Amino acid sequence: MLALLGAIVIGLSLGLFGSGGSILTVPVLLYLLHMPPQLAIASSLLIVAGISLFGSVRNGLQRLISWRHVLWFGIPGMMGTYGGAWFGTLVDARWQLLVFSLLMLVAAVMMWRSNTGDNAEAKAFKPAKIVLDGLIVGVITGFVGVGGGFLIVPALVLLGGLSMPIGIATSLVIIAMKSFVGFGKYYWVMSEQGVVFDWTTIGLMIVAGIAGSYVGGALGKRLPKAQLQKAFAVFLVIMAAVVIYQSVLK
Repeated sequence: MLALLGAIVIGLSLGLFGSGGSILTVPVLLYLLHMPPQLAIASSLLIVAGISLFGSVRNGLQRLISWRHVLWFGIPGMMGTYGGAWFGTLVDARWQLLVFSLLMLVAAVMMWRSNTGDNAEAKAFKPAKIVLDGLIVGVITGFVGVGGGFLIVPALVLLGGLSMPIGIATSLVIIAMKSFVGFGKYYWVMSEQGVVFDWTTIGLMIVAGIAGSYVGGALGKRLPKAQLQKAFAVFLVIMAAVVIYQSVLK
C-alpha cells in the first residue's frame, strides 16, 4: 500500500509540474519495497516511462505537444540515456546513489528558484543547445534512473521557445522515450546476469502513477504551483539526506 501511495505521489508531481515525480521512484523502490539499488534504478526507468507515456496520450489529444522539440531533444536524449545506462551497469551502485542524491539537491534548488510560470515568455529556438542539453540529460537519466523533467522543462522553455504548458506536455514524451531506452539497456545486461524483475510491482506502480498523473493534471489548473513547487523542493532535500545516510554513510 505504501508503494502504491508513493506511485500516486509520483504521478501527481508529473501531472502538476511535468517533473519531480520520477526522482521519487528510486527511494520508493529502495526503502518501501527493499529492492537492491541497481534493480531499483532499472525498474524506476520502466515505471517512469509507463506513467509519462500515458500522460502524453491526454496531452496529445489536447494538441499540447511540440513534436519538433521531441525530435530535437528526444533523439539525442535517447542516445545519451543508452550510454548512461551502459555506464551504470559498470559501477558500484553506491556511486549511482550518491550522484542520485546530489541530483535531488539540484532539483530542489531549481524547483525552489523556478520563475517559469504558466505565462513564461517564449524565447528563440536554439537547436544546438537543445541537442546538447538532450544528450546531457539523457546520460543522467540512464545513469541514475530519473526522467530528468526538472532539467527538460526549463530547457524547453528557455532554450526551445515554448510556453510552460507546452513545455510540460512535451517533456513527458521525451521522458518516456529516454526512460524506455535506458530500461532496455539495463534489462539486457541484468537479465544476462540472472536478475529477475518484479513485473507485478512495476505494473501496479505504473497504474497507480497514471491515476496520479491525471489527477495532478486536473489539480494543476486550480492550485498555486509556485507554493507547491517550494514545498516539493523542501521534501526533495529531506529525501536526498535520507538517501545519502542510508546508502552512502550508513
